[in-house]
Amino acid sequence: MHFTIIVLDSVGAGALPDAEQFGDKGAHTLNHTLEQAPVPLPNLARLGLGRVPTVQTSAQTIPADVDVVGAYGRMREVSPGKDTSTGHWEFMGVQLEHPFQVFPDGFPPAVMDKFDAATGCGHLCNQPYSGTDVIRDFGEEHVRTGFPIVYTSADSVFQIAAHEDVVPLETLYEWCKAAREILQGEYAVARVIARPFRGEHPFERANEHRKDFSLVPPPTVLDALKEAGRDVVGIGKIPDIYAGQGFTESIHTDDNADGIRKTLARMQAGVDGLIFTNLVDTDAKFGHRRDPEGYSNALAEFDRALPDLLAAVPEGGTLLILSDHGNDPTWHGTDHTREYGLLLAYRPGLGARDLGERETFADVGATVAEALGASWDGPGTSFWKQLQ
Repeated sequence: MHFTIIVLDSVGAGALPDAEQFGDKGAHTLNHTLEQAPVPLPNLARLGLGRVPTVQTSAQTIPADVDVVGAYGRMREVSPGKDTSTGHWEFMGVQLEHPFQVFPDGFPPAVMDKFDAATGCGHLCNQPYSGTDVIRDFGEEHVRTGFPIVYTSADSVFQIAAHEDVVPLETLYEWCKAAREILQGEYAVARVIARPFRGEHPFERANEHRKDFSLVPPPTVLDALKEAGRDVVGIGKIPDIYAGQGFTESIHTDDNADGIRKTLARMQAGVDGLIFTNLVDTDAKFGHRRDPEGYSNALAEFDRALPDLLAAVPEGGTLLILSDHGNDPTWHGTDHTREYGLLLAYRPGLGARDLGERETFADVGATVAEALGASWDGPGTSFWKQLQ
């Protein structure tokens, strides 16, 4: 049995009912992006994108007069957060009762003193900061001193930036592992992220060498699939999000185009289980940088690749296209936005199906478990029968 999930990172489908609590009432990543920078998305429209509630249709972007060949809906996130780890963990059956810890004033001495001892040097910044701004503002001092640049965001992250010519990648990754050991218990963050950069001031992020070091999640559907003897192939940053738990194969990617190519190749090679891909550029390169044009172009790039991906779904196989939160590039600030998750599904010969509004992202994991014959009694209601 072949099942592929592709997460279009941050392609939110409108503000959730509780978005006001997050300062996000009125956010809508898809609509606002396409209003600011219209691009044609005919293939996503054929999967039912224009029938998802609140998603605007137009001849320029998402045409309404198409023959829909997929299933469509949207999903509520019940976990209290709007970050990558929260969304992805909930996809696979982990609903958080409490949000991950954030540090809006930077990390306390109890953390940083231990980190400095681990690296053998001082540190720079230790504030919430934009990833591109922080290397512009602290990069030259880092090059002079060799001190790592530590910063966070509105997400639960401890990010370490270092120039590749000053700090070798393996050293940077070792520093991240040390931080991961320190950031437990009351200081636990969802992810420690290596953020290497290169070149001359104002510098350039080396995103292909980014690496995430996550908290280990509780048991997930991925573990259940692996225990059932299924293949579980993680592509892009997916394995990092789950701290490598539950995977039988991990495939690194450099950018969305590379992620699409490697997903397509793995689909064509065949799998007895799950291929799980994250395409991160919409979020990392364009959402946080408030770049609607770049965001739209990334959506169009995926749409152009979609016919090949659909053709690679074998008879009896399934493709799901999801989003894990929003990151409205027209919104204030540089943070994620609290939005519905997108849900599109394709099976050869399926035809148009309305999957409705799912009560939790965990319905995805429950569906995958049922489809692939894994035992799962955790959160989520399967919609597998609606895809028959």
